[in-house]
Amino acid sequence: MTRVLRLFAPGAPRPRLADPAEIDRLYRRARLSVLLSITLGYGLGYTCRLGLSVVKKPLIDGGIFTAEQLGIIGSAIFYGYAFGKCINGFLADHANIRVFWPTGLLLSALLNLAMGWSTVLWISVLLWALNGWFQGFGAPSGVVSMTQWFSHSERGRIYGIWSTAHSIGEGLTFVGLAALVTWFGWRGGFIGPGLLCIAVSLTLYATMRDRPETLGLPPVNEWKRESGVVTEAARARSTLQVQLSILKLPAVWVLGLACATMTMTRYGVNSWGMLFFQETKGYSDLEAGALLALNPLAGIVGCVAYGFVSDKLFHARRPPVNLICGLLEIGSLIVIFTAHHPLVLTAAFVVYGLSINGLITSLGGLFAVDIVPKRAAGAVMGVLGIFGYLGAALQERISGYLIQRGTYFVDGVRHYDFTYPVLFWIGASVVSLVLATSLWRARPAD
Repeated sequence: MTRVLRLFAPGAPRPRLADPAEIDRLYRRARLSVLLSITLGYGLGYTCRLGLSVVKKPLIDGGIFTAEQLGIIGSAIFYGYAFGKCINGFLADHANIRVFWPTGLLLSALLNLAMGWSTVLWISVLLWALNGWFQGFGAPSGVVSMTQWFSHSERGRIYGIWSTAHSIGEGLTFVGLAALVTWFGWRGGFIGPGLLCIAVSLTLYATMRDRPETLGLPPVNEWKRESGVVTEAARARSTLQVQLSILKLPAVWVLGLACATMTMTRYGVNSWGMLFFQETKGYSDLEAGALLALNPLAGIVGCVAYGFVSDKLFHARRPPVNLICGLLEIGSLIVIFTAHHPLVLTAAFVVYGLSINGLITSLGGLFAVDIVPKRAAGAVMGVLGIFGYLGAALQERISGYLIQRGTYFVDGVRHYDFTYPVLFWIGASVVSLVLATSLWRARPAD
């Protein structure tokens, strides 16, 4: 066990390089490698998380699992991810990310291969819950790398670029895995991502970098000549002490609740949007799916725009942009749930995709990483993860109950009343906006 733990330990610092030109060269090369690795690697790794959503129909049609059983399996990854992201976030602050993250992705890939051969309910539930746990290595690892290699003044832009990964992953999943399932059946929806992510994990080991000090480089704030030098008192505290100290910050708990309520709306629309448009507006599968696909497409722009706007126009302050995004999101939701004209709905979904993904960037991690010490970046991502994904799981139960309660029959035909689910989703966004805005005066820790 000791030998295994040593594999994940951060590398020893090398003697500090003296040549400024060499320092600049190594920093620029390593930063590009890290940014590409955490963005493309996380995006491709997403395919090992969403396979079940693509293969539900063939599994039901094949009599392998019922819809209720697939719901049990599907919820398992939320719980596994929530707790996995929390615990792995605390571990990531202590780990060599170059080893830590590729290991988690490799194990996730192997679990997807196993899912491709499982037709037993309890085995699939266990495999998918474990997959959620190991998927929880990714986000904390990305944030720890980001805080080590990029300074506070540029973190919003870098975080925004990194946040496009989930949109990239969703797009690859719904297009690429749909093709694999069409060609190879439901097993292809698991085996394809598994094989892909084995290759991705090996690539990440080659392209990721440990902390700058392991290359003989100075800390990034020193290299960028920015404030943020750690005091002697702060340096004397262990990483664990720094991590535990963030649990005493009221702002972290407020952000956790804001993240949870934002995630309720996000997954409410993702999970039930198809049914809403099919039943209330008479859209076909293709038409409803095309509308929902605008979310990740616009989301790529929304994530990047949030980072650049908050960094450049508001000097790395997040609350003003949170307010703008929150108001746009609530307004677009009202239009989405009340309008009928296709062009109006299309425009509303574009605005929704831009704004909700801006909020995902901020409330999902960037804002919290700003206001805690750098050595607790992984830990705070873990705390937000458990809030966010328990919120997503709770949303599934509440939305399902409200939709079932609003179900009625006319001449033997099933109909749905979405009034209360829609109020729940919009209300969650309002609560999230109020909570996030209450942190208007929050300031960076480093």
